[in-house]
Amino acid sequence: MGVLHTLYKQTFIYGVATVLPRMLSFFLVRLHTDQSVLQNVSDYGDVSLIFAYFVLLNILLSYGMETALFRFYNSNVDKKIVISTSAITLFFTSIIFVGLGFVFETKIAELTTLKVSYIRLVLWILLFDALVIIPFAYLRLKGKALRYSVIKIANVLVNLGFNVFFLVFLEDLANQITGLEFIYIPNFEVQYIFIANLISSAVCLGLMLPFYMKLQLRVDFNLLKKMLKYAFPILIAGLAFSVNEAFDRILLERILPEATAKTAVGMYSACYKLALFMMLFATAYRLGIEPFFFSQSTMPSAKKRYARVLEFFVILGALILIIVVVFIDVLKYLLIPNPAYWGALDVVPILLLAYLFLGIYHNLSVWYKVTDQTSYGAYISVFGAIITLAINIFFISKYSYKASALATLLAYASMSIVSYSLSTKHYPIPYNLRKTLMYIMVSSIFSLIYFYIFRGNYIVGLAFIFFIVGMIWYTEKDSLRLLKHKNESKDYQ
Repeated sequence: MGVLHTLYKQTFIYGVATVLPRMLSFFLVRLHTDQSVLQNVSDYGDVSLIFAYFVLLNILLSYGMETALFRFYNSNVDKKIVISTSAITLFFTSIIFVGLGFVFETKIAELTTLKVSYIRLVLWILLFDALVIIPFAYLRLKGKALRYSVIKIANVLVNLGFNVFFLVFLEDLANQITGLEFIYIPNFEVQYIFIANLISSAVCLGLMLPFYMKLQLRVDFNLLKKMLKYAFPILIAGLAFSVNEAFDRILLERILPEATAKTAVGMYSACYKLALFMMLFATAYRLGIEPFFFSQSTMPSAKKRYARVLEFFVILGALILIIVVVFIDVLKYLLIPNPAYWGALDVVPILLLAYLFLGIYHNLSVWYKVTDQTSYGAYISVFGAIITLAINIFFISKYSYKASALATLLAYASMSIVSYSLSTKHYPIPYNLRKTLMYIMVSSIFSLIYFYIFRGNYIVGLAFIFFIVGMIWYTEKDSLRLLKHKNESKDYQ
């Protein structure tokens, strides 16, 4: 089977593992934004702020070890020692980090303005999530995409189930069934959301225990030094990425007037979810291509394949952009039926385009990963974080969450441009820049015209969609036919 055919098969399965759980999690958005569950938009703002801190801390706990595992697994003869070294190291660092968190929980609560009870739940969730990072990476390395998908989906189903149980049924059951009243606490909805998350994380770790049962109890410290050296720039890049990804909600809460801050955070975070369609696609694509990048790095035609991978990403991303924008008013009723949140819908087209550029950046990052120049990834991400912080700090007070959305777009677009420019010097890849920009520009222009001029006119919207589909077929018909065949032409061998 041709390598690109295999790549897209793997990406499809990873896509199911990523998209289906997130689609199920959209029910959580609908549930959490229901006025009968969280009575005020500001309550959802509290939940969103906690998840923003999750993004930062999850990256800190993984510290780039997952990517280091991919790199050294494919270049080391003793693959078992690479697995054991990364898994055991991450296990002990996670225990130490969480232990320190419990020791200083009061100080952390004061710093973040969160309740100590929230901090304790967050620490346990972070620990369980950290302990499955290497097992999940191992499944990806071994090509066990189906098992990966099943566990991911099980995790979300458990989380969804307990959210529904705690937030919808528990109060009535506690009044009817003797023995359940002790687990029901009035006005405890935010805690119940994170208790459900904790249970699902514990179940996920339980399903991964066979990995630890078979693990060699060996650490190669010379290898570990190399892995940490490789991973450190990725950690810095990850922390900078967390600024781009989630720090805007923290800044909104800190900069806007206290009376409106958490309401703005809640509205912005809910509408942000509509942009997740693009992020889900980009994430699924990244999960499929990251092992592919390293496995193909020594092949003579590697660069040509990398270029084609980016082209297909942009083509599909451009199509997703216009489809989501055209049907945004349908999606809002399905996912966020509470009109109190709709005031932030203007950010959705901006964020969709931002995540398209983020996916492009992930594709472009191949050059510094396969050449062991991961420090450039850190520099680029820090550059993006500076843009994010500057725009948010200077413009939130005037433009609120619109400034945050624009900051995200400018940061990811700038990172893509810088990464492409550096790749032409350090690891030239024959990207078809003209074609890539054509798809981005046509899809972006159509999306903006529809959203701000023809919104709700589905005849115009469908015409735009069909035009882009026709453009894709006209320019890519030969490549699309190629993907249907298991054997690829000599150009891709």
